Amino acid sequence: MTRTTKVSLIVNGKGHSLEVDNRTTLLDLLREHLHLTGTKKGCDHGQCGACTVMVDGRRINSCLTLAVMHEHNEITTIEGLGEPGNLHPMQAAFVKHDGFQCGYCTPGQICSAVAVLEEIKSNIPSHVTGDLTAQAEATPGELRERMSGNICRCGAYSNIIDAVAEVSGRKA
Repeated sequence: MTRTTKVSLIVNGKGHSLEVDNRTTLLDLLREHLHLTGTKKGCDHGQCGACTVMVDGRRINSCLTLAVMHEHNEITTIEGLGEPGNLHPMQAAFVKHDGFQCGYCTPGQICSAVAVLEEIKSNIPSHVTGDLTAQAEATPGELRERMSGNICRCGAYSNIIDAVAEVSGRKA
């Protein structure tokens, strides 16, 4: 017997109430129920970051969390960051620095990068933060560590770091 639950959440600024199978991941809700296909299903094990979205401003792997766990949360996907002709600064920087090749990982990379800069701005340390008492900085090493959960099989890492560094206001 399949159990379902009604879940209400806010996706890209718009409220949604859906009845979903309790086993539905947030990724599947976004792609299959809301038809927001920008968020990609990569490994489906939380190892590649292609499914990265932001929930209440924090990045998560949407393949590893159940939709019913996000009642009333604000979820931002790549579709919620910008649009053609009015790109989010991170999207524009990825284009400028050629931070993508095949583009499959790009939505997750961009969502992660936006959240990474918020973490740094909020002075949340990472494993490579040298001085925990000083303001965190968007150094290349810091950005590489924080973005390490997002895999690019094409190898555009240096371009991705250049894009994130530019948006942070720092040169890579």
